Amino acid sequence: MNNLVEDIYKALEPLCKEEPVEISDSVIEKFGEDMKKVLRSWSTPEKRPNTFKLRMSNVGKPLRQLWYDNKYPEKSNFEPKTFIKFLYGHILEEVVLMLVRLSGHEVTDEQKEITIEGIKGHMDCKIDGKVVDVKSASGYAFRKFKYGGLAEDDPFGYLAQLSGYEQAEKQEDSGFLVINKESGELCLYCPEDLEKPNTAMRIKNISSILKEHMPPERCYPTIPEGSKGNLKINKNCSYCPHKFRCYHDANDGQGLRTFRYSKGFVYLTKVVKEPNVEEVL
Repeated sequence: MNNLVEDIYKALEPLCKEEPVEISDSVIEKFGEDMKKVLRSWSTPEKRPNTFKLRMSNVGKPLRQLWYDNKYPEKSNFEPKTFIKFLYGHILEEVVLMLVRLSGHEVTDEQKEITIEGIKGHMDCKIDGKVVDVKSASGYAFRKFKYGGLAEDDPFGYLAQLSGYEQAEKQEDSGFLVINKESGELCLYCPEDLEKPNTAMRIKNISSILKEHMPPERCYPTIPEGSKGNLKINKNCSYCPHKFRCYHDANDGQGLRTFRYSKGFVYLTKVVKEPNVEEVL
């Protein structure tokens, strides 16, 4: 599988010479059927329960966030444009698998159900017998996969999810096959064993923490905003629905203060000098 990306690029080289790429009828038919499944699945989403449920897709999230998810479950209120983003993300992932087949590599076990410590999940697939999670990513996120920086910045818990599939299948050397949705570039990232958490042990730990009356320590440290002593929450906290509840004690008990900068909202935990921008109340 190490030559996967190179083999895909090589299969597409005739297009660079204005020559046709030979695609077998089986690959074409499979891709067409997969597109139908994507559209049907996207247009009929499953109803999420109002109660928190631990899933393979969230076992890698920060522990404090999971604690708040469990204590204060909230339904996601997505805008229509977000569902468009979901759709082309799913489509791109199927495009990637089509290119894998086109390059002569074998794709099996698509959406195979696995169970680990009572938690069920569905792996994307195996390529040449190895567990692979297919991702579409922005240019910024793509660089974390391409240059191996995911272990230092993995707010969605991708490594724990991949490790769970790997453990359930009793395998090693699993990886992420990622497409940069801005440029079309591909990369294969196979994390080292030390980068992957023990998902079975993590699930047990989460189950214990969720029973606690007080939340665990905060997921990320605060960071300076400017040079006057002001502090703000980490960028990963900015997207968390629990940020105001989590930082209720910030600013001497006043809670988070939100300021509208040109770069977007900034959530301050400590205000030494008032920012010269609008405060959102």
